[in-house]
Amino acid sequence: MQSWRRRKSLWLALSASWLLLVLLGGFSLLRLALPPRPRPRASQGWPRWLDAELLQSFSQLGELPEDAVSPPQAPHGGSCNWDACFDTSKCRGDGLKVFVYPAVGPISETHRRILASIEGSRFYTFSPARACLLLLLSLNAQTGECSSMPLQWNRGRNHLVLRLHPAPCPRTFQLGQAMVAEASPTVDSFRPGFDVALPFLPEAHPLRGGAPGQLRQHSPQPGVALLALEEERGGWRTADTGSSACPWDGRCEQDPGPGQTQRQETLPNATFCLISGHRPEAALRFLQALQVLAALQEMSPARVLALRQQTQFLWDAYFSSVEKVIHTTLEVIQDRIFGTSAHPSLLWNSPPGALLALSTFSTSPQDFPFYYLQQGSRPEGRFSALIWVGPPGQPPLKLIQAVAGSQHCAQILVLWSNERPLPSRWLETAVPLTVIDGHRKVSDRFYPYSTIRTDAILSLDARSSLSTSEVDFAFLVWQSFPERMVGFLTSSHFWDEAHGGWGYTAETTNEFSMVLTTAAFYHRYYHTLFTHSLPKALRTLADEAPTCVDVLMNFIVAAVTKLPPIKVPYGKQRQEAAPLVRAEGIGQRSPLIHSPDCINQIAAAFGHMPLLSSRLRLDPVLFKDPVSVQRKKYRSLEKP
Repeated sequence: MQSWRRRKSLWLALSASWLLLVLLGGFSLLRLALPPRPRPRASQGWPRWLDAELLQSFSQLGELPEDAVSPPQAPHGGSCNWDACFDTSKCRGDGLKVFVYPAVGPISETHRRILASIEGSRFYTFSPARACLLLLLSLNAQTGECSSMPLQWNRGRNHLVLRLHPAPCPRTFQLGQAMVAEASPTVDSFRPGFDVALPFLPEAHPLRGGAPGQLRQHSPQPGVALLALEEERGGWRTADTGSSACPWDGRCEQDPGPGQTQRQETLPNATFCLISGHRPEAALRFLQALQVLAALQEMSPARVLALRQQTQFLWDAYFSSVEKVIHTTLEVIQDRIFGTSAHPSLLWNSPPGALLALSTFSTSPQDFPFYYLQQGSRPEGRFSALIWVGPPGQPPLKLIQAVAGSQHCAQILVLWSNERPLPSRWLETAVPLTVIDGHRKVSDRFYPYSTIRTDAILSLDARSSLSTSEVDFAFLVWQSFPERMVGFLTSSHFWDEAHGGWGYTAETTNEFSMVLTTAAFYHRYYHTLFTHSLPKALRTLADEAPTCVDVLMNFIVAAVTKLPPIKVPYGKQRQEAAPLVRAEGIGQRSPLIHSPDCINQIAAAFGHMPLLSSRLRLDPVLFKDPVSVQRKKYRSLEKP
């Protein structure tokens, strides 16, 4: 009986314990036994990119979450954008016009030349009221002093502060709504999409022109290091596929060996270069470099060649001189004002680049002569003849008749540029003839007249002498080379050791580098470049020294194409009796060797010598061959 009571008490205790366990822990056991039901998760915002504003601009409104994270506020300007901090209405009349604040106090020679370069560009205006952008060039790079706030600051609206070197002094005023174009800006002060980041330029960087790229080997050369690594302390290390690895979590402590160069030495010869970005936290580890090497080994030589050619183009087009860096900055701002359609990516990333493909001419690559081949297009099969009539002002009736007889001639324009009154009657021709009253300047010959309706221009002097066959054949040649100049009479440049400068001569030789614009074909776009891209000082030089205009036009085309002109045959009897097309005055034959002042002034303004020599002359088929004249297409070219 007693044992039964004990068993009953034990059973009751176990039952109570089990009931208590179920009541207190049953739900927890149930949660352990059954998988939890997924909970609704909070929507995640955009990552905290520094350019979050730019990322949002590429998204639709419905795609943006409500809790999208705003970008960090820049300490010197906040979240400025074009709508809030820039008034684009001031740019709609004349486009991007820039007023430069004059320097206060003494300035360096480099600073003065930079100001002169901007003032001579097509962007400059002397009136701040007409300006779309007010530019303040910082003085701190050269003198160690900070620029003071200009009187027309207006909280920095429509202002650009240009700093070609990192500022070593504290800011003396709040930048507010002003844009900043600064070399190597810091992450916490740079406003993406509003400020402009410039490359760090050394003190000895050329002001204009600049040295060409140093590409000597077009494909990876056996025995040359594959990668050059920038080290944190400023030197360089070369690495290749045989380099040993270092621990991932430690710095490379091995013997640098012969591949290590000293601090401040030039970049060693290598196929690729890896740069840390001048930030201590981005110091490279050797194992990471080896991972890059593994990827680079699979790159084909053709791809390496394409990358090298592209880097050479970018250097030459935008970074080889201080002037190009400044003009590139202004072009970037202009594209932001008028939209990306002002300069499509092809114009920025293909030679000759956006600085030489003016949006004032066109925004379509198909309209520029140097993109015809890339776009698979051809120029139209007609040309416009532009005949310049200077003193003594006799109507070129015979020349008009010869040009009008060409099957490719669409129109003839006579530019009357002398003091004599216009003739009341002109020769009737099969093509339209338009007379333009010029301004008595030689530079009028290269103005982009709206009446020119064709891509090709035949530039002529009233004293030139051409036959219809010569015109037809020269135009046929130009259609195959629309980016170049095609002419009849030539000159060549040379380096004069005795005087330490350039010279040019009109002696008849097999080698030449220029064609005379008194009888030459070229694309009408070069009129736009001549008028809107050249500094005013060079156009004035052409007006004051008319013989310089041929040199100047050849400089422009050679700088754009990096190719020499093309020569076509010219009747020998006319070449011997054509002193007037080379004349400096009425009836006065010019010397064979011209004054070197002209070419040296132009070369100094360009910063380099773009002219290239050639010995190529293109002749018709069967030209001067001993066959029947009936088999020849251009028979009059060989008439005595």
